[in-house]
Amino acid sequence: MLSFVAGQAGTGVPLIGTSCTSDGKMVLINPRELSSVGLWRSGRARPAFGADDLSALLPMVREPLHIVRDGARGRIGIALEGEIVPSDAARQGDYPLMATLPALYPEWMGDRSFCEVHGVRFPYIAGEMANGIATTRMVIAMGQAEMLSFFGAAGLAYERVEQAIDELERTLGHSAPWGVNLIHSPNEPALEDRVADLLIRRGVQCISASAFMDLTPAVVRCAAAGLRVDPASGRIERRHSIFAKLSRPEVARRFMSPPPEKMLRALVAQGLLTSAEAELAAQLPVAEDITVEADSGGHTDNQALVALFPIMLALRDELTEQYGYSRPIRVGAAGGLGSPAAIAAAFALGAAYVLTGSVNQAAVESGLSEAGKSMLAEADLADVIMAPAADMFELGVRVQVLKRGTMFGVRAAKLYEVYRTYASLEAIPADLRARLEREVLHATFEEIWADTQRFWQRRDPAEAARAETDPKHRMALVFRWYLGKASRWGIDGEASRRADYQIWCGPAMGSFNRWAKGSFLAEPANRGVVQIARNLLEGAAVLTRAHQVRTYGVAVPETVFQYRPRPLS
Repeated sequence: MLSFVAGQAGTGVPLIGTSCTSDGKMVLINPRELSSVGLWRSGRARPAFGADDLSALLPMVREPLHIVRDGARGRIGIALEGEIVPSDAARQGDYPLMATLPALYPEWMGDRSFCEVHGVRFPYIAGEMANGIATTRMVIAMGQAEMLSFFGAAGLAYERVEQAIDELERTLGHSAPWGVNLIHSPNEPALEDRVADLLIRRGVQCISASAFMDLTPAVVRCAAAGLRVDPASGRIERRHSIFAKLSRPEVARRFMSPPPEKMLRALVAQGLLTSAEAELAAQLPVAEDITVEADSGGHTDNQALVALFPIMLALRDELTEQYGYSRPIRVGAAGGLGSPAAIAAAFALGAAYVLTGSVNQAAVESGLSEAGKSMLAEADLADVIMAPAADMFELGVRVQVLKRGTMFGVRAAKLYEVYRTYASLEAIPADLRARLEREVLHATFEEIWADTQRFWQRRDPAEAARAETDPKHRMALVFRWYLGKASRWGIDGEASRRADYQIWCGPAMGSFNRWAKGSFLAEPANRGVVQIARNLLEGAAVLTRAHQVRTYGVAVPETVFQYRPRPLS
């Protein structure tokens, strides 16, 4: 084993190296004593040893790269092109060759099976920002660039989701990748089932399952519907690929395991699955693509990716052995991915693919208002806050949102505190009620309830009927009015409610803004979702190459690790 532990800055000369002998002792070596694997003979190009030359060559990741040693001075550098010759054919001007690294393409950063199975070129996904913020326009742009994106169906009416699928089928068909979100809806199980029905009926191939705390019949149906055995290969073919976005190992275990037998039997009994589909589903995990969600915008457990991801990989390996799966479960990474360094780190952890969210919300194709995008463009790392979630308000579930420029997080937290403290709207003290109506809601409880009642009578009459007999539930629906409206105000750009915008955002946004500062991506009008993706991937490839080269003892300039955004075709 060889490693360099000290060097002279800027010279490329490692002064002290260590080598481990067979008895485990560490001995000092001189780099001039390192054995070579052959010789490198230059053509027109000269090897790079100095900082400026290294900075020019290292970003050329699509070229094979040679690690060479300056025999006279002991420096270790890099070279492109040239000719490799055996040591016994040495002549004047040849350099000892330490190693050759193959070309490194952004397309190859993740698991190749991800690209092959899903028909994409890049191991990169633009995630499903809710309420249609991940628009059909965004999904189409990514699909045409040979990358996967999910339409943000969460929070939308059934009819709106169906319209989106119509447009995506018309524009992309099945010649380019695209998908739709299925969000867990504990307060509206009927809507979750209807959306699942729609995705199955329309043959949507990629389904992102998010915010699930357990398996539900809807997500199991999506995974099992259409399973068949290919007559030629004997392999089980999926009609729908489930991408489960998860942050808890106990939930990941359920998605990495076959569906419960009891649930499969019930679905067959209801005529929602065939016996053959259920039999095949029992041999496969619910999801073969698991997205490990770390500290993200929206629903999040604020986990650290470097701590969580290895646990998920170990769980994947455990369950693969337990169930004897014959094909891999791919584990991707999400949350906090706002710079090339973060993307490179995710791939270094073993991510099969990466998924971005917050940074795409600022993209030109995003459904967020221009005012909202401008607010995101100003966000820094700490400009986020946890706030109650509209869809799981009563459960105390929280989402991560933008704090800078909006009071939503503080105001929503106050509403939840009041909900926990009092049994009904009528039990709230008069002075507190007046402050809430004046400073937070900007409307009376009666006005909000009338609006809320009309909404639920259209969407799910059972909710409105329940609220008439359950005062606590009526209070929850009134307060959820504010949480739901706050998201819509941010999407619509409602100027009078700018201080109440709910904009889902994680620390990745601040990281992205710092990286983009001074570049063409600093201007919100230039933040195309494909440009964001290509720059993050290109930068990750450059940083990965720089790290590879540094492990061979090359004195890589720090500037190489600061890849700057540039327009990419």
